[in-house]
Amino acid sequence: MILTNITTRNGFLLLGFSDDRKLQILYALLFLVLYLVALTGNFIIITITTLDQHLQSPMYYFLKQLSLLDLSFISVTVPQAIDNSLMDDNYVSYGQCILQVFFFTSLAWTEVAILTVMSYDRYTAICFPLHYEVIMDPRNCQWAMIAVWVSGGISGILYTAATFSITFCRVKIIHQFFCDVPQLLKLSCSNDYLGVIGVATFMSVVALACFVSIAFSYVHIFSTVLRIPSAEGRSKVFSTCLPHLFVVSFFLSTGICAYLKPTSDSPSAFDFMVSIFYTVIPPTLNPIIYSLRNEAMKGALRNLLLNKEFSGKNTLLSCC
Repeated sequence: MILTNITTRNGFLLLGFSDDRKLQILYALLFLVLYLVALTGNFIIITITTLDQHLQSPMYYFLKQLSLLDLSFISVTVPQAIDNSLMDDNYVSYGQCILQVFFFTSLAWTEVAILTVMSYDRYTAICFPLHYEVIMDPRNCQWAMIAVWVSGGISGILYTAATFSITFCRVKIIHQFFCDVPQLLKLSCSNDYLGVIGVATFMSVVALACFVSIAFSYVHIFSTVLRIPSAEGRSKVFSTCLPHLFVVSFFLSTGICAYLKPTSDSPSAFDFMVSIFYTVIPPTLNPIIYSLRNEAMKGALRNLLLNKEFSGKNTLLSCC
């Protein structure tokens, strides 16, 4: 029945987590909760970093951009998965799949790029505090973010053009809850997927360069921190840098695991969990991770919840 339906329609069939109707509803409700948590957390960060005049340093500017990115990133896959589960219709049109691949790959690369910029911001603030305001002035920050978003768009165009230039000659069934590039490549029965491999190889090299840059930044950050005589000073640095390091490590490790491991005709529960870990969990946890140990963020959040005027000391070099 499924094969008949998909062969007569110009699109793809997403095989989600279960064929059981009750489990489909349960997964949809779980995704809905995670989605609402992600929307709420990221929207709060965008709001307080916009309204609070004391949270206008580069660190909070980049955090606001990351929250905007996470709102977009999780919205590419999760609403579609929720709708498919509730409607018990896993069909996605060819055009929808193209758009999903474009936005997913664009925003995934943008996430890598912005995390790299954020690590450089911390490196500059801690290792070159006297030159921080000059290096990370508002104009430079704006240009950095323009480069980040443009690079993401270019990545998405390359991935999408290469992926949908191949000929899909197998049954268009995708063993995932969204249009995943590795799963799409399995539908090709010729060597015309080599273009995608070339794009993936190029982007992997660039991503490796970003990872090396992040590692270099944190090696210097921690070597500088260990020379700080004040325990309070070291604690303040760790409170702003460790959350970022955790976010970077979690996103890159799960993404690499998902894209480098061989795809299977019958994906296990582990495969689906890995895909959730890099598509759903980071946008949901990022607001919590970045706010949990940041006193300025917690103070601004309290003011927002209590409907008070935003106040507090200047946090321009709060990560130093």
